[in-house]
Amino acid sequence: MDDSLNKFDRIIAILIQLQSKKIVRAQDLADRFNVSLRTIYRDVRTLEASGVPIYSEAGIGYSLMDGYRLPPIMFTREEASSFIAAEKLMQKFTDTALDKNYKSAMYKLKAVLKNSDKDWVDAIESKVIMQSNQKLFNENAPNALALFFESIAERKQILLSYQTFDTEEINERRIEPVGVFHENNFWYVLGYCHLRNDYRQFRTDRIQQIQKTDIDFIMEHKSLEELLHKETPLSTLTKVRILVDTKIARYLTWERKQYGFVSEKKVGNQKEMTFMCYDIRESFPRWFLMFADYSEIIEPKELKTRVLELLEDSIAKLLKK
Repeated sequence: MDDSLNKFDRIIAILIQLQSKKIVRAQDLADRFNVSLRTIYRDVRTLEASGVPIYSEAGIGYSLMDGYRLPPIMFTREEASSFIAAEKLMQKFTDTALDKNYKSAMYKLKAVLKNSDKDWVDAIESKVIMQSNQKLFNENAPNALALFFESIAERKQILLSYQTFDTEEINERRIEPVGVFHENNFWYVLGYCHLRNDYRQFRTDRIQQIQKTDIDFIMEHKSLEELLHKETPLSTLTKVRILVDTKIARYLTWERKQYGFVSEKKVGNQKEMTFMCYDIRESFPRWFLMFADYSEIIEPKELKTRVLELLEDSIAKLLKK
């Protein structure tokens, strides 16, 4: 009996997924439901036998015939309540256009719920608050994410007025966006920059103005994941080893990755951390100063010298009358 119920639920879920995407690969379905490809083939044949017009092509995947649609499938109260957290996140971590669109979608979702389920969702919604003081978008470019999404989908270039981290100068960049990602509390877009003739990352809060153009992409790009995880040549990196008190080291877990963390090992009451660092002049030494009184530098000597320079500058400013 349980197997029959599981099969029924899986077949319905497969149908929903077929409606949600243009093409669905059998392997993706097998991975999602943790079953064999043979099981997926049987489930698809069951759907076909029940009258669902499924088009299949070897090596590509399954799709529903154009024009075939089922009536909307009702959400359970648990599924509906899971959208509450997403709604709160949208309010705090996306631009104004996407937030507005998500609110509109939420109204439609709530409209199809039973009254008792609406009460359930309302009870949860009023008890969830997302607090964030982070400025994610410039007030002159409040809809940056929405425009990037349109650009990626339509393969149209974007024109940016952008302020870099180390200068007050604002320059114009024409880019082909590859994708967007959220990291260290900020939104970034990775794209091919026609000014630099290379791929660059742009932080959304530094975008002063943004405009979608009618210029088509002129390049084919690798996936966002491939470009983000492109290995930096070892010749451009510096090996760094530091000792950090164990009680402090555990608080560095989330930040250390962006500074080139490689490994750690326990040495008495300390953790020896090894990094392959791309910048021992600015970013790494400034980060190290946050916990320097609980740490020491093993290597390289250049890092010790740079940290001393920063400390001496700070002391001079503190003693200045």
